[in-house]
Amino acid sequence: MSTPTVRRRRLGAKLRALRDALGLTLEEVAEKSAGKITVAKLSRLETARTAAKPNDVEMLLSQYRVDDPELRAALLALATEGARRGWWHSYRGVLSPVYEDLISLEADAASVRSWQMGAIPGLLQTAEYAREIIATTAMSAAVEERVDALVEVRLARQAVLTSRERPLDLCVIIAENALHTRCLGEGVMHDQLTRLHTLSRRPNITIQVMPSEAPPHVGQMGSFSILGFNGHADLDVVHVESLTSALYVEDGEQVGVYQDAFDRLRAAALPAEASSDRIAEIRKMV
Repeated sequence: MSTPTVRRRRLGAKLRALRDALGLTLEEVAEKSAGKITVAKLSRLETARTAAKPNDVEMLLSQYRVDDPELRAALLALATEGARRGWWHSYRGVLSPVYEDLISLEADAASVRSWQMGAIPGLLQTAEYAREIIATTAMSAAVEERVDALVEVRLARQAVLTSRERPLDLCVIIAENALHTRCLGEGVMHDQLTRLHTLSRRPNITIQVMPSEAPPHVGQMGSFSILGFNGHADLDVVHVESLTSALYVEDGEQVGVYQDAFDRLRAAALPAEASSDRIAEIRKMV
């Protein structure tokens, strides 16, 4: 059996939390559904062993008296995506399941808050910078053979910043040393910094720089991104990537630790305007 996706796990956990909050048993919910959902099916939905259909989620939300339109929309989006084929499905065989999860979550997330130690975040990369980063960090022949496709995917992901009715709210903090990367291609880093400077003016994008002279801080433990869904913190997911793998932090208490860490990093980093000036200064040197 395939591993449940992050969205299925988040949806299942939230449905169970809503049921528990009302003190309802699986049997009581099944009975009130008038045969539309069984105890076994509800158990499978809550434990993410099966994908939820939007109609089932709609019925459960009504039974659980969820009136908040944003929460309903966020949970229905988690269910709907399971049945919808996104653009990334055409790259199956190229993308790992964990990467597919990330793209799928980005497609529906309201916000992404990202701390990056050594590279420009993928959502802000130029094609040539992305190519160098992907090729340099490729740790297998299989990845080396898919560099072109992976660059295409990285650029396609960026549509969430501009092409949605409500563009993704992106807040990133980048360690200054990442802005001094010596790319092999001529002009690659200059163009990348120009793109950062331009994107920082968009109302839905905030870019801050952690200066080299900053004292020790929590971000030195590693890079991470927090994906948020319509302001409902209990649906937030943290994505942590390493050289050979990636993982998702879904436990609410642990997600809270990362949220607190990001707030502390924002306070320690240069303000947005000063960060834009720092990026412009570095661009003159590359």
